[in-house]
Amino acid sequence: MANYYNENTVLYLNGSFVKASEAKMDFYSQSFHYGYSVFEGIRSYRTVTGETKIFKAEAHYQRLKNSATALNLPYTWAASELIAATYELLAKNNLQDAYIRPVVYAPANMSFNLNTESFIVIEVWEMAPFLGDKLLRVMSSSFQRPNPKGFKIHAKAAGHYVNSILASQEAKANGFDEALLSDMNGNVAEGPGANVFFEKEGRLYTTALGNILPGITRATVLEICEELHIPVEEKLFTKEDMYGADAAFFCGTAAEVIGMQSLDDQPFTMAWENTLSKQIQDAYKELVVEKKGVLVNEVLGVE
Repeated sequence: MANYYNENTVLYLNGSFVKASEAKMDFYSQSFHYGYSVFEGIRSYRTVTGETKIFKAEAHYQRLKNSATALNLPYTWAASELIAATYELLAKNNLQDAYIRPVVYAPANMSFNLNTESFIVIEVWEMAPFLGDKLLRVMSSSFQRPNPKGFKIHAKAAGHYVNSILASQEAKANGFDEALLSDMNGNVAEGPGANVFFEKEGRLYTTALGNILPGITRATVLEICEELHIPVEEKLFTKEDMYGADAAFFCGTAAEVIGMQSLDDQPFTMAWENTLSKQIQDAYKELVVEKKGVLVNEVLGVE
């Protein structure tokens, strides 16, 4: 199992920096019993200038607030406050290339009544590429994404990820690297923790919003496509539409941009190195470490 912390690790808990080994939460928390919490996955990078930079920090903390609001979890923190705390937390843990996990969770409450307060914890750790760095063998999952009429599917809610875990475990039990889930209508939705794109005849396609998490990395890929003049279309499509395509990839904060070798043992037909998808992967890698100033400024909207 991964070691996320040791005796020296510090986390941010409700306004204070405390040792991870000494931090406490209430075991009667509604979050512990019902999965009623929201979180973010954020990354920081050592840039080419040697500085530590949290990638799209404002967007991530805004989504954390949006998720909490969607689930009726009281939210009282300013993004600037949490971003400053996160930079301090990274420094205290001597981390630059890191994964950042803020969680907003509920107090003790065994009822389904509204809470009047919430708590927040921010944890950081060093993480290897979430899906590795090799092309993935992907399996169409027997699991579907939850019906958005049953959940606030646009919220990054902890309970939703039971679905992700089951799908990913199913794929790995069948000898694949990762799963691809459909929506309730049989259209391609997303991976367990990442959005999906595929490439065909010089054009990219990605699932339209509505039944998926609106990923921040997905939005970044769309911005990169615009910058590189790569045509991209948001639409509904099936797994059969992906069979025999030139290329495909997952994208997410943890996964970054990672290509697929095959879907249901049907290989993608173009060599990865020759694809537009690989250009996007390279551009994303350069963007997060601020290697290309012009592209960074264009995508991040910096003058």
